[in-house]
Amino acid sequence: MELSLQINGIADTSSVINISDKVFAVPFNETLVHQIVLAYLAGSKTGQRAQKSRAQVKGSGSKPWRQKGTGRARAGTIKSPLWRGGGVTFAAQAIKKRLPKVNKKMYQGALRSIVSELIRQKRLIVVEKFELEQPKTKVLLEKLKTFNLDGNLLIVIEKEQENLNLAARNLYKVDVKNVNILNPVSLINFEKVLITTDALKKLEDNLA
Repeated sequence: MELSLQINGIADTSSVINISDKVFAVPFNETLVHQIVLAYLAGSKTGQRAQKSRAQVKGSGSKPWRQKGTGRARAGTIKSPLWRGGGVTFAAQAIKKRLPKVNKKMYQGALRSIVSELIRQKRLIVVEKFELEQPKTKVLLEKLKTFNLDGNLLIVIEKEQENLNLAARNLYKVDVKNVNILNPVSLINFEKVLITTDALKKLEDNLA
């Protein structure tokens, strides 16, 4: 079966787009969404921060000078933490993380669940196209006002638009994402999602 979704236009005229209810009308699975979001956030952290201890620092292990008679403090090795370039006393080590197991079917199911919930809450706004002639933030804000939008918005497009990316980068609560790299965290972090018809069809193909 198909689901009809209204397309919002700048003018008074409006039309509808038919989409699959198997993709955009599924029940909200809170447990699955929570699991996918945690896995995505865990995968985004590299966890590669590490420091070298005195055993890992390269250098000679011999004494820099003899124990007595020089008038200087005793020194056993140039790799001491007291020396410049020496090892760290309590060196931090990278921890190998065990990421939660997430397969493609679960990931797509979570995205279908989130998008379906956005439609039910009327937080998904579909437009025919969304383009800017100039890479200016003022032009973008004026265009958003035509759709009664002012901020806390995610714009989803099918093809990269340099003007739109440049105009939106100065806005703290406005982000632009390509539909091919859309992720669950971006969808739930914004109050509303504005998506073009081409991007919506592409999303439907990706999640079908």
